[in-house]
Amino acid sequence: MIKIILKKGKEKSLLRRHPWVFSGAVDSVSGEAAPGETISVQSADGSFLGFGAWSPHSQIRCRIWSFERTDVIGPEFFRARIDAALALRRAHGSDIPLRACRVVNAENDGLPGLIVDRYGDFAICQFLAAGPEYHKDTIVAALTHAMPGLRGVYERSDADVRIKEGLPVFSRLLWGEEPPETIDIDELGVTFRVDVRNGHKTGFYLDQRDNRRLVGAYARGREVLNCFCYTGGFGVWALAGGAAHVLNIDTSGPALDMARANVRANGLDMDRVQFMEADVFKALRAFRDEGRTFDLIVLDPPKFVDSKQALDRACRGYKDINLLAFQILRPGGTLFTYSCSGLMDDDLFQKVVAGAALDAGRQASIIHRIGQAPDHPVRLSFPEGRYLKGFAIHVE
Repeated sequence: MIKIILKKGKEKSLLRRHPWVFSGAVDSVSGEAAPGETISVQSADGSFLGFGAWSPHSQIRCRIWSFERTDVIGPEFFRARIDAALALRRAHGSDIPLRACRVVNAENDGLPGLIVDRYGDFAICQFLAAGPEYHKDTIVAALTHAMPGLRGVYERSDADVRIKEGLPVFSRLLWGEEPPETIDIDELGVTFRVDVRNGHKTGFYLDQRDNRRLVGAYARGREVLNCFCYTGGFGVWALAGGAAHVLNIDTSGPALDMARANVRANGLDMDRVQFMEADVFKALRAFRDEGRTFDLIVLDPPKFVDSKQALDRACRGYKDINLLAFQILRPGGTLFTYSCSGLMDDDLFQKVVAGAALDAGRQASIIHRIGQAPDHPVRLSFPEGRYLKGFAIHVE
């Protein structure tokens, strides 16, 4: 087996069970490995550290599959990891009766670079790194073994992160039947229609499940503004919770069409909801200038930052959008604000939002700290896994 030797002192993160080896930590490589091939990682003194997937085109040069010398990275290994991931969800009730759940959450389930979401009888996969790409056939076989009721396994390997791995981007059927145009899922009694072939990520933001329900609990009798609404998840829950009116805003016409379908699928009153195709920043500025206000605002923007170099710019973006929200929120109102940028930690995000409240001249208090749903677990040794964070904020 090919092995890499780390520079002296660079083994510390692996000894803490962090699964990434960056290019700058590598001192030498013995032989040549194909992208995704399993290699052995050793410290400068020759001590075994783990088995990982080689990724010569990425700054993350190796992602660790296992820290155990006795493990063999093959079919039984992947079966065991996927079985363990499913067992974790079942133990916490994440997969039953929802039939819509994250089955594999990459590094947090010991399978770096692999995302698997289940919608009904279909598994939708993202192979985001060289390792899972190399073992794709083995992984698909393990999924169909672990979930015998599956009708199809569909690949959504169309994320830009694959380019950094030197991999092409595409979507295709891997096994079984093609998924239908939309799949209906049940989320705690609310129905959503999901386009798994063309929608964002794998089709839906399962990580916001509990947060959507929380918005519904605060919505009764309120006028709600749902920004970056995508297919209207927060808006549907707000309507189901008794909102007086909901305005959904997104830049995508097709996403808004799906949002309308989701309102209809739940038998909700279309007279209490409006859909606006617009740039959210521009729309909020227009509301501020015309004096339009709301009782409850949801800010769930796309990721603003994908590198440390872009963090300052992202902070400005988050501050601008939260400042606008504070300016159009009525006294006694509630702001639900989120960041899905992994490089934006909780403390920094709170500082950014606090700065926006200060500039808006509003006194505000955090009433809920918000994260991702339990089927998106975070390993203690991999804090980067907690990418979604947010606050429910009461404004005086």
